[in-house]
Amino acid sequence: MKALVKIVLILQILSLFAQADEYIVVTHSKIKNLTKNQLKALYLKKLSFIDNIKIIPLNLEANNKIRKSFNKHILQMTPSHLKRYWMTQHYLGHRPPHSMTSQESIKLFVKKVDGAIGYINAVNLDDTIHVIYRWKD
Repeated sequence: MKALVKIVLILQILSLFAQADEYIVVTHSKIKNLTKNQLKALYLKKLSFIDNIKIIPLNLEANNKIRKSFNKHILQMTPSHLKRYWMTQHYLGHRPPHSMTSQESIKLFVKKVDGAIGYINAVNLDDTIHVIYRWKD
């Protein structure tokens, strides 16, 4: 009986880990793995090139669950802080990354444009794109 209780407890713990969503930053070009700080700098337009490749960061729409996770875990900024940041940058002539309507549109753009990077759910990974960063929510 004790063994059965232990097994049930272990299965419940494993199911909690299985429910955590895994997200990935992807590209099609030869960009190597990036650090969280490099991604943050690219998405805040403080860095434009990696290994002499012009990077084109892509966002999902503002209300997207994955974008919210990206902003929280990678950019480490609240929506209001991010909004203030881009308002200030606007007056300096800088624009935020382009927003795409879906993960599929990000994948298609990344496949066709060298230097493009975007984030998607890891379940949408296929062999036409390359993972350069991973995080879990």
